[in-house]
Amino acid sequence: MATPEVAKNVVDAILKRKNVICCDPHFHWLLITSDPDDNKFVDCAFATNATYIVSEDSHFDVLRNISFPKLTVLTLNEFIESLKEDS
Repeated sequence: MATPEVAKNVVDAILKRKNVICCDPHFHWLLITSDPDDNKFVDCAFATNATYIVSEDSHFDVLRNISFPKLTVLTLNEFIESLKEDS
């Protein structure tokens, strides 16, 4: 069962990774209107010059049709396939 303590432990474990960048974005693009809460991920991806966003959330599909800022969205399966191609 998921509890606040489990969630905190997962977040703490992620934040301790060497490849994690914590950021406070200075731009708020407001690109996802159907679920504005998702915009924090878009803003952080742009601010950190992320290569892509991995999500199964259909709200991110709108990013596929936006030319600027260009953010690539991959499904989990697409991400897994890209990892296989890179190895």
